[in-house]
Amino acid sequence: MERVTCRICATCVLVEKFSPQHTSVQWSTGAVAACAEFAGADSARVRTCVALRDSIDAAVAGGLIDVSTRDGDVP
Repeated sequence: MERVTCRICATCVLVEKFSPQHTSVQWSTGAVAACAEFAGADSARVRTCVALRDSIDAAVAGGLIDVSTRDGDVP
């Protein structure tokens, strides 16, 4: 997993891309608390942070994160 920092609020998460559509994001408790979109929101209702998603897309486009090339099933 690679570190990605949100370009809006500077929250840092761990990210892995498995395909253009599939992104795994690992949030720490501190990252959830620091996220501008999650702050003050009911986290059960907020499913994603648009600003972070844009930051991840920019990191992929800039070559900072590769899309995984894993083939086959996981044992």
